[in-house]
Amino acid sequence: GFLSIPTDDWLRLIEVVRKSGLKAKPEVGIQFGAGGATAAEELRAEGTRDPSWAIAQAKRFLDAGANVIMIESEGITENVEPWRTDVPARFIDKIGMEKLMFEAADPDVFAWYIKNYGADVNLFVDHSQIVQLECLRAGIWGTKSLWGRVVTYKDTGQ
Repeated sequence: GFLSIPTDDWLRLIEVVRKSGLKAKPEVGIQFGAGGATAAEELRAEGTRDPSWAIAQAKRFLDAGANVIMIESEGITENVEPWRTDVPARFIDKIGMEKLMFEAADPDVFAWYIKNYGADVNLFVDHSQIVQLECLRAGIWGTKSLWGRVVTYKDTGQ
């Protein structure tokens, strides 16, 4: 990622956050040098980390009490061709969707997550995209590939 912090330091930070009564939400990723306005060419030159390493790190964070693991989009769906759709699938397979939050940097990305993992997939987006995302989740707006195809069932107990 943008900063390289040793895993043991992350674990200590998670403990401090929890002891302060807050929820720890550390971010993991596979792209070295991610962040800011780094050009795709620079990121390719930096290379990526093995997703297995990032998954193992995420598991350690959860074992230490992290509430949710945020997944950095650089190297997965941002500034990379083709998208590394295998990476979110591996995280979900090893950790489960409930404890993961994926960065979705643009509408094509959050549409892809909803199409592949359902309307309840946990995403973080730019504040300017919240209405668009929530309308897509509700099935009241969408692109040709999603319009009218997003369906959920919620048991309200009534």
